[in-house]
Order: sequence, then C-alpha cells, then structure tokens
Amino acid sequence: MNFDLNKKKLREVNNYLQNIDRKDNKRKFELSNPQGQHAICVGLKDEIDVTIKGHTGYYCAGMNQKANITVHGNVGTGVAENMMSGKVIIKGNASQSAGATGNGGTLIIEGDASSRCGISMKGINILVKGSVGHMSAFMAQKGNLIVFGDADSDLGDSIYEAKIFVKGKVKSLGADCVEKKMDEKNINELNKIFKELNISEDPKKFKRYGSARKLYHFKIDNLSSY
Repeated sequence: MNFDLNKKKLREVNNYLQNIDRKDNKRKFELSNPQGQHAICVGLKDEIDVTIKGHTGYYCAGMNQKANITVHGNVGTGVAENMMSGKVIIKGNASQSAGATGNGGTLIIEGDASSRCGISMKGINILVKGSVGHMSAFMAQKGNLIVFGDADSDLGDSIYEAKIFVKGKVKSLGADCVEKKMDEKNINELNKIFKELNISEDPKKFKRYGSARKLYHFKIDNLSSY
C-alpha cells in the first residue's frame, strides 16, 4: 500500500499506521515524497514494514515498537528517538542525537551520524557504518553503539553501562570513558549481533570502550572530571 505525502496529510498517514487493523492483511507500506517533514512514522506499534522514499526531518520513527522502517535518504535530528523495539534502517546520513534514549530494538545508519549519537541510550543497539560526531554515547546507560568508521571527540562522555565498539580512530574520550579489554565474551556478543543482522564484519577488528565508574558517586578527588 502506497502513500504519497504530496497528496495525503502526514497526520492522516501516521494515524493510519499507528492504528493498523490487525484483521487486515496489509503489512507492507511505502511513503513517497516525504520532503523532509518531521515526525514521520512516529509511534508505530505493529509488526509492519514501512519504506520511506526520500529525506525526512526531525524524530522520524520516534517511539517505534515492532515496526521495520527503512528510509532511503537522510534523516534529521533524533531519528528513532525513544525507540522500544523493531528495526530502523537509514540508507543515508543521520543528524544529531540519533537513537536518543532508545530502550530497545536496532537502529542501523549506513552513512555517517552527527553529534551525540546514542545520547542517553537505554538498551538499543545502534550500528553506524560510517563515522559518528562528537559526544556520541553521552550519558549512555545500556545497549551497544557500534561504529564501523571513526569517532569524533569526547566519545562516551559520562557513560554508564552501555558498551561502545569502534573499528576506526577515536579522536578523544569523554569524562569517565576508557578503553577496555576486547575479551572473548565481547567478541562473541558482537559476533552474535552481526550474524543476526547478516553483517560480514570481524569483531576482532573493533576496540571496546566503556565506563571507568569513577563518576557514579561524587568524590572530591574526582572534582576536575565533573
């Protein structure tokens, strides 16, 4: 089923996709002419496949549950923000705060992601096949940020228990973020993610970063790090 956003209002399209008739067999949808509109495909909660042909604005696929959403273009700020489950694939680049506060599911960005990718992530898996901007995984609490390219400055600033894997170079690490041993357990974890997503990559080529756990509780000796 196709929706042309030149002819149909986005509010109507979102409402339809948010309230799928489960007795209906329609499970595949295509949206054309998105023209950078904001909040496309937010709040979807059924196992449906949605293809967006073109560039989108802010908060595309926000609060997603169960749906598989593919964007054939670039996306604006906060793609897949507060995502709970399902899969979101971006065929282009993503602006800042991609996957922000994501609780679950998988976000794949085939291009680059801008600053604060994975900010405050809470369980989501984010894979960026390009590079990420500064302060990515800022205050990241849980989940995995996997970067195939490079990472800009202050990676993992104030990170909690999320894991960061980077194949390329890291310009600098943020407060309380350190490089950690890439042991067998982490290699297997990364390999499992790649296999599930049918991605051909060698986990042993990635370095792992995470929390030094010095900022969990205030200590006067660590004052300069806050």
